[in-house]
Amino acid sequence: MQIDDTDRQIINALQTGFPIAPRPFALAAERLGLAEGDLIARLARMKDAGIITRFGPFLDAAAMGGAFCLCAMEIPPAQFEAMTQTVNSFDEVAHNYARDHRLNMWFVLATETPEGITETAARIEASTGLPVFQFPKLKEFFVGFRVAA
Repeated sequence: MQIDDTDRQIINALQTGFPIAPRPFALAAERLGLAEGDLIARLARMKDAGIITRFGPFLDAAAMGGAFCLCAMEIPPAQFEAMTQTVNSFDEVAHNYARDHRLNMWFVLATETPEGITETAARIEASTGLPVFQFPKLKEFFVGFRVAA
């Protein structure tokens, strides 16, 4: 799929300042000179094509009483696909990445409580039979990440 100038404008505009309103897509579309349905359809098309992987807020779990933790596992290559499905079946798994490293699966756990990290990692270990290595955040950095389309 090729993206056009309007798609680029959408990607660039919606990375910050998405409206909080009863109909946020209508307001965002108006600011972009689009119809609400066109904006929603373009976002869906770009997501289906893999141009964007998600559309939603980044929430501060710790500020809400929860926790995030980067985790890694060493998965035998022949079992990687099956283990990916198992790990991803946990609601607490925010996202999952394959890496070319001994620890070849990296994922983020997001839980409602700090204790939920240890509990969820233990449940994943029980389901997979493999250890989950936890790398908790020691210091917060705000990088203001944006991608220009």
